[in-house]
Amino acid sequence: MPGTPPTRYVYLGPEGTFAEQALRTVPAAERGSRTPARSVGEALDSVRAGDADAALVPLENSIGGAVGVTLDEMAEGEPLVITREVILPVEFVLAARPGTALAEVWSVAAHPQASTQCRNWLRDHLPDATVVDVLSNGAAAAGAASGEYDAAICAPIGAARHRLTVLADKIADHPDAVTRFALVCRPGPPPPPTGDDVTSLAVYIAHDRVGALLSVLMELAVRGINLTRIESRPTGEALGRYVFFLDCTGHVADVRLGEALQGLRRVCADVRFLGSYPRHRWSEAAAERPVPAPAGLSDADYADAAAWLARLRAGELS
Repeated sequence: MPGTPPTRYVYLGPEGTFAEQALRTVPAAERGSRTPARSVGEALDSVRAGDADAALVPLENSIGGAVGVTLDEMAEGEPLVITREVILPVEFVLAARPGTALAEVWSVAAHPQASTQCRNWLRDHLPDATVVDVLSNGAAAAGAASGEYDAAICAPIGAARHRLTVLADKIADHPDAVTRFALVCRPGPPPPPTGDDVTSLAVYIAHDRVGALLSVLMELAVRGINLTRIESRPTGEALGRYVFFLDCTGHVADVRLGEALQGLRRVCADVRFLGSYPRHRWSEAAAERPVPAPAGLSDADYADAAAWLARLRAGELS
């Protein structure tokens, strides 16, 4: 949120989940209030209603893909904007009450996505255990703590919150898995450009126009704007009607991205701006600079061309 940082935060709960762990990496959130919500919709509606200043919700996972409910909620209802992204490594642990040995584990509570991402470890180390689906990683930890289950697959923060002993850590089949979260606020001026930014959009194409999606992509390509993600979701209107979610490198304040947005406005049925915000650098690989614009398509090139045109219009031909 522009101006002073938010002080009232809400996140996809319950407590002890990766969402809470991600939110606590935001310095201002450590100083503010943090309230769990029962669903993504409830978290975002709290911001829309003014009951919270910002909500942290999951956008996508490197294994499971996009979080459809978040995309749907962002595309509908009163507009909200992303002001920050957080990318968190997904490190699952197997945790149980103190004194429990791995050989004594016969029931394991886990969110379905968690058990799926730890399938090989469970097969190799607990082949005879029963895996019970629960609503969240936090609920899994709570169930193990209460004795309802022998153990839980959960986030490290959940094990610590419920005073569980970690029997095994980093049990995910894909050790480099990450989840991308978005900090969402009510509309306002976006954070200033950093030179390494992401702009997110929801684009509705004209379905009765041949090559409509190609027109959208061309508005970006001809200006040298790198498209880092494209995801389609049904609009709910009819079969074959989709909204496309785009992530582009650049900031709405950049000249060439601004021109691309104007172009999209002309060729699309509708465009919803979902925010311009700094790209999260979470690893050495991510510390690399963004893909540079081709020759003639940098912001400096656009500024020079605009100045040249202004001179022509003023009658200055030299």
